[in-house]
Amino acid sequence: MERSELAAILGVGPSAQRADALVMDADPEVFMASVARAISGPNDVFLGNPAWGERERAEAKRVVSETYSGDRGWLMIPTGGSGGRIKFARHDAATISSAVAGYRAHFGIERVNSVCVLPLHHVGGLMSWMRSAISGGSFQLFAWKDLESGRFPAVIPENACLSLVPTQLQRIITSETAVAWLRRFKVISVGGGPSWDGLIEASASLSLPLSPGYGATETAAMAAAITPAEFLDGMRGCGRALPHAKIELKDGTVVVSGPSVCRGYYPDWDDSGMWSAHDLGSFDARGSLHIGGRRDDVITTGGEKVSPAEVEEALRSSGQFEDVAVVGVPDPDWGHAVVACYPADMRPAQTDLVDAALSSLASFKRPKWYAPVSPWPRNAMGKIDRPELLRLAQVSRRQSSPKAS
Repeated sequence: MERSELAAILGVGPSAQRADALVMDADPEVFMASVARAISGPNDVFLGNPAWGERERAEAKRVVSETYSGDRGWLMIPTGGSGGRIKFARHDAATISSAVAGYRAHFGIERVNSVCVLPLHHVGGLMSWMRSAISGGSFQLFAWKDLESGRFPAVIPENACLSLVPTQLQRIITSETAVAWLRRFKVISVGGGPSWDGLIEASASLSLPLSPGYGATETAAMAAAITPAEFLDGMRGCGRALPHAKIELKDGTVVVSGPSVCRGYYPDWDDSGMWSAHDLGSFDARGSLHIGGRRDDVITTGGEKVSPAEVEEALRSSGQFEDVAVVGVPDPDWGHAVVACYPADMRPAQTDLVDAALSSLASFKRPKWYAPVSPWPRNAMGKIDRPELLRLAQVSRRQSSPKAS
């Protein structure tokens, strides 16, 4: 697909007039109109997060320029930013349409009808829109805050698809009304962050048409996914690669290749069609991908290596943490100490259940202390800003104790 074809699908004709290079309107409808108008023009298009503060906005303005990359690599989707310098992954009509084609084939959907509660500047929300637009399906925006407060759209399209991050799913499945509403969907994609066993099994017990998956901004969202039928049949992990993607393990690290992979990070260029996630992975007997955390997140404590994801899963299984994340804090005795962080306003009530949940782990994997953190540095897509979390954990250390209190 060419850029002009995508513009036509979005309802705008070619234009020689330059649009704003950086699109970051807070109103979703205005954002969509601005993106469509920018795609029809001659310059590169940069998507921005309306929630960026002064530092991020200044960084974005430093990076953004009114260049033109031709028909490839002209759509810049932000990745990262809150924990460091903002990066823009280079996409275009070809990478986006390839991902859409793979999604439709994987789930057997001709026209993708989407209900979207994710931010449109993020690849998860953007691709929900693109799947519907390119396939000729319907696209319905709805505010996440309304869902969270118990207000659900009375009318949704037939065989509709919904994308959520794990923390969103966790917050609404305790409501019978929410569960009944979720069962009306054909596919509920869950990504943007790791899902934990308790959440997955609770969803299965409720017979939700869940589709846990794996993807990133760099892969135009979903690269692997379990279909709802496979999920309800017991498949776990992130599923098999979608038709447009190839997933390999190199030295235990996930590598994705295919036509949806971005063309590098602006202003650099990488047209290899291959991207390394730095995520540790494995495949089970059914060919489903399992993610074991990020290679660069591994904590070395007392000479032993600890995966934060493994400890986080154990802590979540206690039922005492609505949100929790584990970091390695520099420590004079251990090199790094394993520290469990949780939102300060969600203090766990029963520490004995926490201790019981951790009993299956080796002693060196158990948190040395617990840090109540405020504000909680997790964005709307479920991503933890780990550098900021580490800073806040160190600030909180004086108020910590060996128990979750």
